[in-house]
Amino acid sequence: MKHDTDKHHPPAQDTPAARGALPAVALAVLLAALGTSSANIALPALVQTFAVSFQQVQWVVLAYLLTMTTVIVSAGRLGDLLGRRRLLLGGLLLFTVASLGAGLASFGGLLAARALQGLGATAMMALSMAFVADIVPRAQTGRAMGMLGSMSALGTALGPSLGGLLLAGPGWRAIFLINVPLGLLALWLAWRALPADASARRGGRLDWHGTLLLALTLAAYALAMTLGRGHAGLPNMLLLLAAVIGAGAFVRQQQRASTPLIRPAMLHDALLRSGLCGALLVSTVMMATLVVGPFYLSQALGLGSAMVGLLLATGPVIAALSGVPAGHLVDRFGARPMVLTGLGGMLTGCSALALLPATLGMPGYMGPIALTTAAYALFQAANNTMVMNDVSAEQRGSISGLLNLARNLGLITGTAVLGALFAASMGHGQPDAVARAMHHTFAAAAVLIAVALCIAANKRRTTVAA
Repeated sequence: MKHDTDKHHPPAQDTPAARGALPAVALAVLLAALGTSSANIALPALVQTFAVSFQQVQWVVLAYLLTMTTVIVSAGRLGDLLGRRRLLLGGLLLFTVASLGAGLASFGGLLAARALQGLGATAMMALSMAFVADIVPRAQTGRAMGMLGSMSALGTALGPSLGGLLLAGPGWRAIFLINVPLGLLALWLAWRALPADASARRGGRLDWHGTLLLALTLAAYALAMTLGRGHAGLPNMLLLLAAVIGAGAFVRQQQRASTPLIRPAMLHDALLRSGLCGALLVSTVMMATLVVGPFYLSQALGLGSAMVGLLLATGPVIAALSGVPAGHLVDRFGARPMVLTGLGGMLTGCSALALLPATLGMPGYMGPIALTTAAYALFQAANNTMVMNDVSAEQRGSISGLLNLARNLGLITGTAVLGALFAASMGHGQPDAVARAMHHTFAAAAVLIAVALCIAANKRRTTVAA
């Protein structure tokens, strides 16, 4: 990657249209996160409505997540080639139309609509971050990244509660139909405010062989991590083996391709490599709070379901509230120091969760969780800012896609690996055993954060020719 600040990060225009661009991409991120979190609460109702099994109905969620995971890098690259504005508008339109279809469909149609909805959300997530350099001044990049992080966390926190209200009122179809007016609003804002695509960015072609190979590889890995509900069997092992073979084949194919999906020279940048590793490890750890929290609060501390639900929403709410302040800190003190500070806060929080006794009760758990979540928001804003700063305009979509892919793979891996560790340590679910399992899980999480901290401490931007 060739880094030229004047060329690759030109001053953003301060016009009414430009000022509306950040809300447009922020709403796109919010909608993509809502699409993930709001559908979960409808699964029991869908089982009854369509008379299907849990294994079948879980594909309402998996179809969305798998689509996002498998094509997000390709979406970023396609945005670089065809124009980010054009592709983001197309993604918003597809997401909106698919939401309408999901709200009106039978079960088979619902699964197809969810896959299309995930395809639209992929463009929304991959390109929103890539747009930051085009729509905000360089000195405000951290705040913009923090806002996008807040919108993602807000969508995660709002999804279950909004979905529950709609489920109790109009019914499950409204969970998908609510996205239609919101999607139209985001589409109008984006059409009105986003800067026009620069013709100089076009003219290449997408590596379709690499795209297909990467999608199949990522699909095999995601299925290996999600099928079986945490119980690894022969299908999981075969899928994992297929993912390893596919990854090797993809690397070899990219080295030979004339227009690779991921340019090998990009990965020579030490900062990009460590930024992707950090995003992967941190996202893996954050899933531990969602996997462990419900069991620890209910079985070890004996809290009721209403209180457990309220406390579980605390983490996403803290992340949503911390995003913009975290961005201000990044802009004021620099991205790299804030990456280290965020990881240090996460290491402190995870270590406390691994060591504090259950006798401290709810405050002993929620205090470190609050610290970990706020530190995560700071890390996200700083890491995204540091990786995306000074990236050439021709590669912003690709690198944004890689960052989102690292995050998604971390979430999938955390659910499977840390979830399996917690289940193996929990035994028969006695309160003492659950508390011990929580300590073991967060001890492993602390080790992962320590690894991320060591990697981040050695980050250096390497200039690589495009």
